Amino acid sequence: MSKKTAVVAVGGNSLIKPGEKGTFEEQYNAVVDTVENVIKLIHEGFRVVITHGNGPQVGNILIQSEAAKNIVPTIPMDIAGAFTQGGLGYMISQVIKNHLVEHKYNTDVATIVTQVLVDKNDPAFKNPTKPVGPFYKTREELNDKIEKEGWVVIEDAGRGFRRVVASPKPLDILEKKVIKDLIENDVIVIAVGGGGIPVVNDNGKFKGVAAVIDKDFASSLLATEIKADYFIISTGVEKVAINFNKPDMKLIDKMNIKECKQYISEGHFAKGSMLPKIEASMKFLENGGKNVIITSPEKIFDAVNGKTGTHIIP
Repeated sequence: MSKKTAVVAVGGNSLIKPGEKGTFEEQYNAVVDTVENVIKLIHEGFRVVITHGNGPQVGNILIQSEAAKNIVPTIPMDIAGAFTQGGLGYMISQVIKNHLVEHKYNTDVATIVTQVLVDKNDPAFKNPTKPVGPFYKTREELNDKIEKEGWVVIEDAGRGFRRVVASPKPLDILEKKVIKDLIENDVIVIAVGGGGIPVVNDNGKFKGVAAVIDKDFASSLLATEIKADYFIISTGVEKVAINFNKPDMKLIDKMNIKECKQYISEGHFAKGSMLPKIEASMKFLENGGKNVIITSPEKIFDAVNGKTGTHIIP
């Protein structure tokens, strides 16, 4: 029997726990907790690809970069994305490798710094919405960035002024063949961190851009490309709910694409929260995928075994 492949998308926020500052020691400990149930899938014989968010981590890098701008050159967003892919990938791969060595598994783990192609004409570039980096007290502080680098700046909920960037849709994963080859050779892969580094095709040459690709959409695309058996989205809740946080809230065990569309039209899923996860799930299923599971990190193993989680089918 051929092994089953699971793409497991881990949220960046689950690597910095509530109430913590996000020190590297804290993040490493969070990785240990988060990856624990993914390791159980490896024990069950699954081929596993782990993707992860990087929002808080990129934010920290941009804040550090801005604070030190008079001492060292600032860090562009695409490079900050690459930094977090390397840093988080290193922590995740080390935690898994240590576990495998301890249990005498002769299995390799690899982190792939992944570029994801977006359309330079994507409408999102004309309407940037994702706040990134530090807050500024006045708009005047940013005049130079607005004029010379084309920054788009908004006032953020009375807390100050902040840069916003586009969130274009992912079209292709440049390293997909490498990832496929590694999986087929039973290597555990960490890839498409933070949705991947957004690049555009500029007259035949790839070029990084200041943007944020939704991690769940990029993970869905990867799951499609490698024909994964399971696309698992790890998030802050054990199950998806309709009428969330209301007296008539209902947890969903199983739903299909038609029901997803109905719940979306009824406004059950929040735009910056559950909606992109549901849309990414539907995309995977519409492109030939068979199984999507949405659940919390500690319930991943139980969910794959049908004991919990929300299961979405075609």
